[in-house]
Amino acid sequence: MSSELFETREEDYRQIYAETKRKLSEQLPKCSGEMQKKLSREISRNLEEARILIREMEDEVQKAPPTFRSQMMTNIRTYKRDLDQMSNDLKHALSKDVSKVNFGFSDEDEIERMENSHRAQLMQGTTSLTRASDSVARSQLVAAETDQIGHEIIEELGTQRESLLRTRNRLTDTDENLTKSRKILYRISRSVLTNKLLLVIIILIELGILGGVLYWKISSKK
Repeated sequence: MSSELFETREEDYRQIYAETKRKLSEQLPKCSGEMQKKLSREISRNLEEARILIREMEDEVQKAPPTFRSQMMTNIRTYKRDLDQMSNDLKHALSKDVSKVNFGFSDEDEIERMENSHRAQLMQGTTSLTRASDSVARSQLVAAETDQIGHEIIEELGTQRESLLRTRNRLTDTDENLTKSRKILYRISRSVLTNKLLLVIIILIELGILGGVLYWKISSKK
């Protein structure tokens, strides 16, 4: 099933039902007088407790996923029919000997019914408190999970910030390296240009010298 609380209530119901059925079918027919009255009250109390468990199971059905509700409701309807049948069997057994069991009219029975009513109210209050405690526990769990997620997000943002800072530093270093490279290339280009000018001057000088030598030779032959 989808609800742990539903399964727990269902198991409690089955135990009460089995115990009540045993008392009704095996023990009650053998009793008489005060013993029969006492056992009848115990059976009535068990039936009331079983009905309370069924109501709690019905509350859990509303919280269950739709895929599980059909089977859960089928079980509940079966349990209700079984309780109704057991209640009828109890009335039938008691009606056979009214003189032995004045069920429903004595002061002792009235007190017992009041005790059963108070016990039912107490069980309902306990169930409501349990549901409230479960709700608070779930809220605390969600808050803890949210807090954990928040811490993880903060840590992730911190890691990303450090990564961005490292990337920015690398870009700054790259920009500085590019600036240095441009300066070096500029100096190299100036050196190459200077060397070219010197080479041209040397060539011109050599040509002038060569021309002077040729002119001197021609002049000396004349």
